[in-house]
Amino acid sequence: MERVRVLVVDDSPTMRAVVKIVLKSDPSIEVVGEAGDPYEAREEIKRLNPDVLTLDIEMPRMSGLQFLEKIMKLRPMPVIMVSTLTQKGATDTIEALRVGAFEGVGKPVKGDFVKALAHLPELIKAAAKHKPKSMIERQSKMGAIQNFAPNNKVIAVGASTGGVEALFTLLSGFPKNCPPTIITQHMPESFLVTFAERLNRSIEPSVSTAREGEALKQGHVYLAPGGLHHLELKGGLNPVCRLLASEPFSGHRPSVDVMFNSVAKTLGTRAVGIILTGMGRDGAQGLLNVREAGGRTFGQDQNSCVVYGMPKSAFDLGAVESELDIAKISAAALMLCNVKARAA
Repeated sequence: MERVRVLVVDDSPTMRAVVKIVLKSDPSIEVVGEAGDPYEAREEIKRLNPDVLTLDIEMPRMSGLQFLEKIMKLRPMPVIMVSTLTQKGATDTIEALRVGAFEGVGKPVKGDFVKALAHLPELIKAAAKHKPKSMIERQSKMGAIQNFAPNNKVIAVGASTGGVEALFTLLSGFPKNCPPTIITQHMPESFLVTFAERLNRSIEPSVSTAREGEALKQGHVYLAPGGLHHLELKGGLNPVCRLLASEPFSGHRPSVDVMFNSVAKTLGTRAVGIILTGMGRDGAQGLLNVREAGGRTFGQDQNSCVVYGMPKSAFDLGAVESELDIAKISAAALMLCNVKARAA
């Protein structure tokens, strides 16, 4: 079996050692080298031609984010960002995911680093299958739909690995008076707050993390806050956000399945469910419940996914009514939510 070849880039010798310990626990992964800064990394990439790069964000001489931008312009390759669970780390990680990083993982300021990075081998193997496009290839501008008049439908979106870029693409097509939209994205709690703030500055609708008991409003996007809670809907004709304190469901907290299940029960035919790029199966059964309750459903297609896992599981289960390129999902979903559109 051909092993995945990894280059570890971090200015801390201790953290490089921790990452190597974690990765060497998986026999299908080989750590072929390490570097203490982007300049060393550049030479090692030329010499070793690794399959995947793990890249620290805060480094001397050149930040990991600056180096990532150069990589994605000149030599696109799968990169997993490793950053501290701080406001600065979260902000830079969100931007790195927009630029084209495969995923971002958090390292605690203190505690058991090996345990905190236990899921890294799984991400490394998934990243090795990903063929990233250059920044020029990925750049596409989408204008918001004009003369949009929302009906009473609500949009619910689930995403995981690759979801940051996909959600920016999806929501960039939303008008200021978009349908109420709820989102569950797999991400550490500190990153989710930063992600909501970044989205709010970048798109026309208002974006925030959901609050307990908050009523859904037109022109607003509500992001699951994560942490100890799942996001669900309650309330029938006048739905509100509920933050459910519970154990992980479908392996995640927040869980896309929990959100979709509540959407199916609360909204029925008023629901438009969308499942985007991500590893695993979270959201597949929930999206099927949405469809069976009379809601309309979309899945991101394989070609535009970073990881065709969650959408494939949903498609195979019969939960996906229409499978589309990420650049086309926004318009298709909004068409169903526009009172001026013909009945679909």
